[in-house]
This record gives sequence, C-alpha cells and structure tokens, in this order.
Amino acid sequence: MKKRIFLSGIVMSVVLMSCSKEKSTTETTNPKTDPMAIQTPVDTISVDSTAVAAQADNSQNSLDWSGTYEATVPCADCPGIKTSLTLNKDNTFSITEEYLERNTKNTDNGTFEWGARGSMITLNGKTAKYKYKVGENKLIQLQLDGKQMDGPNKDLYVFKKK
Repeated sequence: MKKRIFLSGIVMSVVLMSCSKEKSTTETTNPKTDPMAIQTPVDTISVDSTAVAAQADNSQNSLDWSGTYEATVPCADCPGIKTSLTLNKDNTFSITEEYLERNTKNTDNGTFEWGARGSMITLNGKTAKYKYKVGENKLIQLQLDGKQMDGPNKDLYVFKKK
C-alpha cells in the first residue's frame, strides 16, 4: 500500500512538473566571432514580404471584416457626415455619405485593395478614395497618407460594425 502511495506521488510530481511553465534562456551568438555559430549569408536568403504577410495572422485573414460599418465623421461646415460603408468578401464596397442639416447625400461603390501587411484597405471608387485600418468589428479612417487621425476628434473616425 505504501509503495502505491509513493509511486502515485512520484507520478503526480512528474505530471505537475511537466505542466509548469519553465523559463527559457536564449543565448545569442555573434556569427562573426563565434566559430560554433552557423553562418548563413543574409543576402542569400530570399523572403517575399507579401507571402509572409499572407501566412501571418492579420486583419485580412483572421477577422470577420465583411459587413456594414457606420460613423458620423466631422465636417468643416456642417454638424457631421453620417457615413455607412459596406465591405463585401469579393473586395467590393458601397458607401453612403449624408451631410447632416444639408439634405445632401452622396453614394459611391467600387473595389478596395488590402495593404501589404493585410491590416489596411484603400477604397477605389469614383469619388471615394479613403483608407481604413481594419480592426475587430471596427474600421478606423486614416489620412490619405495612411497615418491615423490625431487631435481631439480622432475618436469620431472610428466606424463600428452593425
């Protein structure tokens, strides 16, 4: 009986030790000064950044991004522009922009392209040439150069998925 308890204790210890997190240390080596380091010329390695982006998790391949997004973005001479943007799986879009208190409504449609990293889209419509960062159930409108909006109204450029 004592042997069974002893063996059970050893088995439990082994199981618990195999489940615990271990700190690993990584030793860095300098290939130029360490004769044991594997030396691979950097310029002989060819990496296609588009292929790496396609393989890595990103907004394009990891999120359920298709659907309709809405926001009321700032307007220089009106209370705001109520905007509804629908993204389709076939990389087409439709957008409606309603200028509040003006009775003006613009609609456009076209295609959109994903950026190289798979986290940003650019609309290619007749008039709509916007850029958006794609997030979990949201789009963040970017400046035309791809930078995020700044200033006190930057939160107004966040589109929420319906």
